[in-house]
Amino acid sequence: MTASHAPPRAAGLGLRRALIPQLLAMDAGAVDFLECAPDNWIGVGGRNGAALARLAARFPLSGHGLSLSLGGTAPLDLELLRRTRGFLDRFDIALYSEHLSYCSDDGHLYDLLPIPFTEEAVRHVAARIRQAQDALGRRIAVENVSYYAAPHQALAEVDFLLAVLAEADCDLLLDLNNLYVNAHNHGYDARAFLARLPAARIASMHIAGHYDDEGGLKIDTHGAPVRDDVWALLAEAYARFGVRPTLLERDFGFPPLSELLAEVERIRSLQTAAARAAARPAERAEPAHV
Repeated sequence: MTASHAPPRAAGLGLRRALIPQLLAMDAGAVDFLECAPDNWIGVGGRNGAALARLAARFPLSGHGLSLSLGGTAPLDLELLRRTRGFLDRFDIALYSEHLSYCSDDGHLYDLLPIPFTEEAVRHVAARIRQAQDALGRRIAVENVSYYAAPHQALAEVDFLLAVLAEADCDLLLDLNNLYVNAHNHGYDARAFLARLPAARIASMHIAGHYDDEGGLKIDTHGAPVRDDVWALLAEAYARFGVRPTLLERDFGFPPLSELLAEVERIRSLQTAAARAAARPAERAEPAHV
């Protein structure tokens, strides 16, 4: 089965239709990859379809699904999986991820809702991930999602996540903003959470901005610049796990593209610093040449 990993030293930007004119005008080296949601692009033709093809010819694409509803109870949408596989194959997408959540009942709920943290839920969602991987012909990464109320927590969030990764034999898309938001809202230590994660499972990372409401709740919005505390958490993740492909997400409230690309450059700077720091012990260990 094809691996979900991409080259580690990569910094990307989310492909949003509102940004297409600016993305088409970007310099070739502005980003290392673009991430799109296949669900929003499958079967799209016309001007937008042509724009996607032009961007895919210039920049590698990653895929981030929105609609599989891995934690749901209705059967997986096999037609969506078939068409998603075709999309991933067409654009040679190595890294595909989905949310560790559910988003449908009798119909699509247009929100990413948390799965109960129970042993039964581990078995249920892991079986669906394995089914999705078989249908797609590749490993996938599941993303730790932000949540504000938990339906039931027999397990801690990190224990639930670790159990799913092991049972499903899949990878992790580590969203540092989601981790930061959840740690604040639910009163746990984000760095202790990181310490529990298996480096070998982490295929890629996301960062984004969030909103602080007046009651002290942090809300994952993807509508603001990345906060300093999230940048610090990303740097710690690189130091702990090594550099991974990392995406800047922005869904609305778009600033000039130059501001988004400055955040992409900050990702690159952190990746370079982490790679240099990791190389230093090896450099010291090399014998001196006479």
